[in-house]
Amino acid sequence: MKKHVKVYLDYFNYGIDEKIPCEYCGAVAVDIAHITARSKFGSKRADEKDDISNLVALCRVCHYKYDFENGIKKEDLIEIHQRKLGEIKKK
Repeated sequence: MKKHVKVYLDYFNYGIDEKIPCEYCGAVAVDIAHITARSKFGSKRADEKDDISNLVALCRVCHYKYDFENGIKKEDLIEIHQRKLGEIKKK
């Protein structure tokens, strides 16, 4: 299992076989994606790339829209993800 997937599953207490909702549309997520691409972090910030604040669960359609079509704005994805992080902290 990739490190960033494990970080996400552990943080939100998901089991490996659970259906995780896409944070953008609610469909079943198939990817744990990086909000800011891993390649954008230099060697001095390498530990930040797999931080939970940079990881989001997306379905294939939303992941494609975000990565290739600019159909989902980075700012919107960050806002949605920050709300989810805030909900977990309240529990």
